[in-house]
Amino acid sequence: MVEQEVAISMIYPIVKTIVHKGLEVEAFFDYAGFDSGLLQDPEARISGRELERLTIAAAAYTGDECFGLHQGQLMDIADMGILGYVMMHSQQVKDALAAYRRYNVILVNGFNLEWAEHGEAVRIRLYASNSAIRLSRHCIEDMAASLYRLMGKLSNRRIALHEVQFMHEAPAAIEPYRAAFGVTPRFGCGDNVLVLGKEVLEYPILYADPKLLVLFEQLADETKERLIHGNALSDQVFQWMMRCMPASFPTLQETAVNFNMSTRTLQSKLSEEQTSYNDLSARVRKELAVSYLGRNAHSVSEIAYLLHFSEPSAFQNAFKKWTGLTPGQYRSREIELKGS
Repeated sequence: MVEQEVAISMIYPIVKTIVHKGLEVEAFFDYAGFDSGLLQDPEARISGRELERLTIAAAAYTGDECFGLHQGQLMDIADMGILGYVMMHSQQVKDALAAYRRYNVILVNGFNLEWAEHGEAVRIRLYASNSAIRLSRHCIEDMAASLYRLMGKLSNRRIALHEVQFMHEAPAAIEPYRAAFGVTPRFGCGDNVLVLGKEVLEYPILYADPKLLVLFEQLADETKERLIHGNALSDQVFQWMMRCMPASFPTLQETAVNFNMSTRTLQSKLSEEQTSYNDLSARVRKELAVSYLGRNAHSVSEIAYLLHFSEPSAFQNAFKKWTGLTPGQYRSREIELKGS
């Protein structure tokens, strides 16, 4: 994949947290410029960058400087879909962690965990597969708080953390972290880590059912296989188009020639993967447009030229169709969110 992708269901915890605070979800979507219609397709996936943007937007919208932390504290097994059900029917906490590591690609492609025992303690590290990716503190704190909550819920025990480490710098308010983890985290560290007693790994899972585990593991394996290998051609076409830009914007005919097939065969194969040349073309332009607008190095007119639109107005119309915002509105919103 060109970049990290996440399941559309990862939007639900954001929604749940906003509702928990007594705020209107649709008003938030309008504020963040997000098309809520995407939530109607359970198979939809969005970029990790978009999830990151929405999380930061939610923090700004709610005025909660610890939004990610609080979101993690509300996480439930059902929020994780099939992965959550595999974890729920695993035998011990270590088996649930292994399931998380094995199947996390279903929810989030590119972020995972690993653990190692050190004497009487176990050190769980949360990391990005691509070291060039650096998450906002909201997303990291959500991941840490939700994992800690899930281990406690699955084992039906109160788990004492020995230490919590975060790579990002300390925020102004520390008390919410003590309330969430029972300890004061260390900030500005080299990794994002939870440290706990190694006996926790052996804690039995309260709800484990071996028969249901077999069923959910089979479903998880099928879903994982489809995500990794099911869209091989469309991913290759997307990557090739990205490499062509901004020097040129390949036509359908040029794309087919590059992949040594007729245009009819290319269209047929892409259709089998539930996409098309036009869909991929729009996705390439949208991804690059968001990237250019976020860097603030080019004017809207220059971006239209880089993306090979006939004129700036065509780009503005396309971008508004994709996001519900004009390029100028999107750029202003990004500046506002980054400053919050």
